[in-house]
Amino acid sequence: MRQLKAVWPALRWAIVAVVVGGGLWLFLGMLLHEPDPENVPSWLWYGNWRAVLGATALFALFLLGFARPRRRGEWRNAGLYVAFLISLFTEMFGIPLTIYLLAPLLGYPASAFGMNESHLWAFALERLGLMPVHVAVYLVMLVSMALIAAGVGLLAVGWATLYRSQRGLVTGGIYRHHRHPQYLGLILIVLGFNIQWPTVPTLLMGPVLIVMYVWLARREDAELAVVFGAAFLDYKARTAAFIPWGKGARVLRNDERSVAQVGDAAREPAARENQG
Repeated sequence: MRQLKAVWPALRWAIVAVVVGGGLWLFLGMLLHEPDPENVPSWLWYGNWRAVLGATALFALFLLGFARPRRRGEWRNAGLYVAFLISLFTEMFGIPLTIYLLAPLLGYPASAFGMNESHLWAFALERLGLMPVHVAVYLVMLVSMALIAAGVGLLAVGWATLYRSQRGLVTGGIYRHHRHPQYLGLILIVLGFNIQWPTVPTLLMGPVLIVMYVWLARREDAELAVVFGAAFLDYKARTAAFIPWGKGARVLRNDERSVAQVGDAAREPAARENQG
């Protein structure tokens, strides 16, 4: 167990390097090369179970290593997130269940959906006559990879900031701009994957995950207000929860003042004892 604890930090950052490095390699490859009209037919693209297992394991380890769920609600969210990943990569590389459902409704055989057409937002742009499918795939991949890279970065940097800090209220580093950078990172990854490769299950689970992480953020705010009192509420008043240019709660409500007073009162006896 001790050996595992000693190895785990290095393994965590190795996973980050693989995820971020792979994402940057794909993103730069998209930027430096013009949209490629060549396609991979359906029968060659799907059935790649090695890719399903590898991608699912990599992102699941990344999630569990940096989100570090502890409480029941956090484990519930992590479980749903892993289910999101399994569903996503199963349809991305294994069996395209959404395409099997969608193709008959559109009047196409499922075999018509190869690599390019399986990016369903790109396929929709092509069907609407807005752009060729390979150009639409280029656009979809750029936007989705940018969101996923931003989400991975927020998750890793947020964890590193907390890891390096001493016990207490963390307001420096990335926490000067967001109160919940890790939750924001997880939300951006969900949005990015739903742009890159939408499926019926992931489109249904995505909003649920976002709502659950917003709820967890509010619950965490309430707990921090009790622990740190007015110090946290002052931090909350000048720092947005998710969007850095959003406004915090500039004016404290009466219920927040009461919570702050409870938190401050709870710490006063300990402070007097330490001074004595």
